[in-house]
Amino acid sequence: MKIIIIGSGMGGLSAGIRLAAAGHEVTILERNSYAGGKLSEFNVNGYRFDAGPSLFTRPDLVKELFDLCGENFAEAFPFHRLETLCHYFYEDGTKVKAPADIELLSKELEDKLQVPADKTIKHLKQAAEMYDLTKPVFLDNSLHKLKTFFNRKAFRALFNLHKIDSLKSMFKSNSQRFKVPKAVQLFNRYATYNGSNPYKAPATLNLIAHLEYNLGAYLPANGMHQITESLVQLAENKGVKFEFNTQVEKIRVKDKKVEGVEAGGKFYEADVVVSNMDAYYTYLKLLNDEKIAGKILKQERSSSALIFYWGVGQEFKELDVHNIFFAEDYQREFEAIFDAKSLYHDPTVYVHISSKLVSSDAPAGGENWFVMINAPARRGLYTEEAIAVTRKYIIAKLERMLNKPVEKLIKAEAVLTPDEIDSKTGSYLGSLYGTSSNSRLAAFLRHPNFSRKIKGLYFCGGSVHPGGGIPLALLSGKIVSNLI
Repeated sequence: MKIIIIGSGMGGLSAGIRLAAAGHEVTILERNSYAGGKLSEFNVNGYRFDAGPSLFTRPDLVKELFDLCGENFAEAFPFHRLETLCHYFYEDGTKVKAPADIELLSKELEDKLQVPADKTIKHLKQAAEMYDLTKPVFLDNSLHKLKTFFNRKAFRALFNLHKIDSLKSMFKSNSQRFKVPKAVQLFNRYATYNGSNPYKAPATLNLIAHLEYNLGAYLPANGMHQITESLVQLAENKGVKFEFNTQVEKIRVKDKKVEGVEAGGKFYEADVVVSNMDAYYTYLKLLNDEKIAGKILKQERSSSALIFYWGVGQEFKELDVHNIFFAEDYQREFEAIFDAKSLYHDPTVYVHISSKLVSSDAPAGGENWFVMINAPARRGLYTEEAIAVTRKYIIAKLERMLNKPVEKLIKAEAVLTPDEIDSKTGSYLGSLYGTSSNSRLAAFLRHPNFSRKIKGLYFCGGSVHPGGGIPLALLSGKIVSNLI
């Protein structure tokens, strides 16, 4: 079949590779001059930055694509397994180094936060169990096909529904287990991995910690953008055609079946169209269907991000690849983001430094800081004044908690706002993960990977099932290819 894929994010690349490997004629149309969507890169004054996602889990999903194409994954895609997952900093001076080894982690939390070691071990064991129960139903298959629910694995999940912990909020479940506020905060933060609020999202999201601690966190040898580069090369090796700087204007439909797309003044005939574009924009802009677009907007959007990219002229030995500087009042921070839709004056600050392992990412003696705060998906908020004020808050926080100067060491700088995330990647309002998971039904309310009304129209990427983030986007491409 002739297949057109709109967008070259992780979902589009995953679907394209799988469909080409199955023998179909695949063309990916990308409006930007580069592939990868949010997973892109840029350079400023000798500092290289990954523009978007900074955490790599489940490399098996990338390996699966190489295996499918008969190519050597180990040779083409070298990567590091992180021995330390994150350094945590609290306002009272407490510092926690989170090792990847669970026994060492449990000892660290016992020593630093007075959390009994068995509590941490039990928590991560249950996270693994939740993941194993939900994976066949929620991650590996379409949630919108009956056959997904009528098999042995689905019945096992339903029989063990009490173990999924979906009736409590993440915060409530973690509070009951750990008792210690700092430990609760540490594990609550995993709700942000899909743009959600731990005070509202179901405790099922605790399974996200399993991806890091039990399965491992990684960094590609050349930085995160290596994932994009490797998958583009793999796609081209299988015959996938890329057309960049090509804006799709319309999906043409006749008699409730796709005919192809109109882009750049041309018509591309297709038997199948796969949209890796935000589902809301797909309906609003490409199908001119305001009714379905409106239904999508009834679901709460995920959080977005305000990111500062700083080339820092000094090495900070106390920092690692991933670092978190917590807000003192975590609950009020999330109330600001999701309820008030405002920037919080004391945000949790995430600092990612790939140059800790990829030395070429910064000049000798320097570091490339990716400095991010969670922010509301909202228009009209990110004025120059608001960005400048937030920058001051962030720098003051980092200097206070590190007890070192930061601002005077910044040698290069760039900024990415939610508005720019929207304009560059087509993510409505800059929401990083489409919709939030702040309700028990959120997974079921995500848009399916196919159209119920238009034959030959499919969807992948972070705005549809199973959700946002690299692993889920790759899985969305797998689900779509299997459906096709």
